[in-house]
Amino acid sequence: MNKIGITARDLFHLKSVTDPKLSPDGSMAVYVQTRIDEKTEKYISNLFMFSLITNETKQWTFGDNRDTSPAWSPDGKHIAFISDRSGKKQVHIIGSIGGEARQLTHFVNGASKPIWSPCSTKLLLSTGLKEGENLNTVNENDLSKEVNRYDRIKYKWDGRGYFDQLYQQLVIADIFKGEFTLLTENNIDHLPNAWSPDGQRIAFISGDAERSDDELFSDIFIMDLDTKSLEKITDSTGFFRDPKWSPNGEYLSFIGHNKEFAGATFSNIWLYSIMDQTTQCLTDGWDVQIGDSAIGDFQIGAVDPGILWTNDSQGFYFLISDYGSTGVYYGSIEGAMYPSILDPQHIYGLTIDPESHRAVVAISTPVHPGDLFAYNLTNGDKEQISFVNEDFLKDKHLSMAEPITFPSVDGLTIHGWIMRPNGFNGSQKYPLILEIHGGPHMMYANTYVHEFQTLANEGYAVLFTNPRGSVGYGQDFVNACRGDYGGMDYKDLMAGVDHVLATYDFIDDEDLGVSGGSYGGFMVNWIIGHTNRFKAAVSQRCISNWLSFYGVSDIGYYFTEWEVGGDIINSAEKLWQHSPLKYVSNVDTPLLLLHGEKDFRCPIEQSEQFFVALKRQNKEAVLVSFPNETHEVSRSGSPKMRLQHVEEIKGWFNKYL
Repeated sequence: MNKIGITARDLFHLKSVTDPKLSPDGSMAVYVQTRIDEKTEKYISNLFMFSLITNETKQWTFGDNRDTSPAWSPDGKHIAFISDRSGKKQVHIIGSIGGEARQLTHFVNGASKPIWSPCSTKLLLSTGLKEGENLNTVNENDLSKEVNRYDRIKYKWDGRGYFDQLYQQLVIADIFKGEFTLLTENNIDHLPNAWSPDGQRIAFISGDAERSDDELFSDIFIMDLDTKSLEKITDSTGFFRDPKWSPNGEYLSFIGHNKEFAGATFSNIWLYSIMDQTTQCLTDGWDVQIGDSAIGDFQIGAVDPGILWTNDSQGFYFLISDYGSTGVYYGSIEGAMYPSILDPQHIYGLTIDPESHRAVVAISTPVHPGDLFAYNLTNGDKEQISFVNEDFLKDKHLSMAEPITFPSVDGLTIHGWIMRPNGFNGSQKYPLILEIHGGPHMMYANTYVHEFQTLANEGYAVLFTNPRGSVGYGQDFVNACRGDYGGMDYKDLMAGVDHVLATYDFIDDEDLGVSGGSYGGFMVNWIIGHTNRFKAAVSQRCISNWLSFYGVSDIGYYFTEWEVGGDIINSAEKLWQHSPLKYVSNVDTPLLLLHGEKDFRCPIEQSEQFFVALKRQNKEAVLVSFPNETHEVSRSGSPKMRLQHVEEIKGWFNKYL
C-alpha cells in the first residue's frame, strides 16, 4: 500500500527549527522552533534548549507569540532574545537555567536582534526612530492622517511598506541598570553587528544619507564608544556586511563585493588589519559564492551566521553555496580554504564552539524539512539531535529529488533535479511541471520544498533546474543572463524539458505545465509568449513589463539597469523587447496569475497588465490576489495565504493537466 504524500495543508502540521546557538562552554544549544496554530492560523515560535551532555531537550519559552533571535551572554548566564509578546518586537532576557523572561526594551518602534558585550552586562541593538522621537517616546493614539511626502527614490520597501521616516539607530542597553544610550541620530539606517574583544568599539553597517539613491552601497564602520569617533573600513564602492572581530582583536573580517558584476557579483571574504589599517581579500580568485543562496518555501527565520571565528584567531567557519547545495568551509587568515561539510543537502543554520571546533548544524534535504545535527568539524562525526517532524512524517511518502545534468543548446552544462510522483508506476505516463526559481541570482538546492512535494503527491513529475544566471556554478555562469533575459536562460529551461522527455519514458510529452515566481514569474510569462508546448501555466509575483517595473518596484530603477541593461529614457525599446507583455498576443496557454497585494518588489500591477491584456484578447486567464501579502507570500506569508497559494497552484494544474 502506498503511503500518503505531502498535502498543502500539512504546512499546518510541520514544524521548523532554525537559528541554533551554542552556549559559551559548548554544552547547550538554544534554538527557535516554529509551528502554526491551526485555530488562529498564526505562527508561534518558542525557544528550546538541547543539552549536548544529557541529550535532553526542554522548551525554554512559552506562549502563543514569536520568540526569535536568541543570543547567549559570554558568561553563559543569560539569553537575550526578541519577542512580540508585548505587541511589538522587543528585547527580553531570560536566565540560562530557566525562569521567567523579563522585557528589557520598551521602545516605541521596537528593537532589533541583540548583540552581547564581552563583559555580559550590555547589549548592542538598534531601534527605529523618526525625527523628534527619542528612546523614551511613547506611542500616541493619533487618529489624524497626514499626507506623505517623498523626496528620494527609495520611498518604499517590500515587507516594510512606504517610507515612514523611521531610521534604524544604534543603541547600547545596560541590562542590569536598565539604562539606554543612543549612539546615532542621522537620517540613515544603521545595522549593528559586533563588539571588539575589549568592549571599547563596535562595528556596524550603514550608508550615506546624501548619496543613498544614486550610489548603491553599504559600508562598514567602527565606532569608538568613548569618543563616538568613526572609522570607515570600506570605500562606498560595493555591498559589505557581517563585520566580526577576531578574538585577539587584531582583525576585522567581513563579507561583500565591489559590484564588479552588479547584482550578480559573488561575495568574497575580506580581512582588515586593525593595526595596519589595510584590507585584503582572502577569497580572491575562488569561484564560489559565500553564504546560503538556496531557495525554499518552508524554513521560517533561517539565519546565515556569516563568519564564525575560532578562539585561536587563526581561522573561521562559514557557509558556501555550490552546485545546488550549501556547505561549511574553514578559512585561514592566510587565505587557505578547506571544506568541512560538503554533502548534497541544504545547511541553513550553523553555530560553532570556537575552542573545540564542534558545531550544531541545521540541515534540510528534499525529503527532510529540517532538523539539527551535532557535528565534529575536525573528523566529520555527526548525530541528529532534533526530531521535530519524525512522528508526523513516519506515515508520509516524500518524493526524492534525482539530480540530473544536461547540455543546453550551446553545450553549456546545466544542473537540476526531477521528482517522480507519489505512487510512481513505471508503466504509466505522468504529467510534468517545470518549476523556475526567482532571483535570478539564487539557486534551487537539495532542500525541502513544500510546493514540490504537494505537486508530486497530486501525481505530477516535477522538474526544477538552475539555468544560467543561477548561483552555485561560478561567476561567469551567474552573470550570463544579465542583458539577455528571455534569451539563453529560456533555452536552458527548454533544454531541460527536452532532456527529461528524451530520458524518462514515464513523462507524457503532451501534458506539460510550468510555474515560477518573481524572475521565475517573468520567465513563465516569457515562455508562454514564445511556445505553446505547455497546457497550463502559473505565474507567481511576476514581471511582465520592464518599462513600468522601472518606476514601480522598490528596486526597479537599478535592478532594471543592472539586469536588463537599460532605462526608460535611453533604452525604452530594449526594455520593451525583453518584456513578456510585448508578446502577449502569442499566448494560448491558460494562465493563473498569483500576486500579493502589498508586493513592492514586483508590484501587483505587473500581473494586472498581463491579465488585462490576455482577457482583452479573450484568452484563458485568472488573477488571484492575496490581501496584505508581500513578495514573500509563498515563503513567510501568513499561514492561511501560504496554504491558499499552494492550493491555487495545485487546483490550476489539476484542471488542465
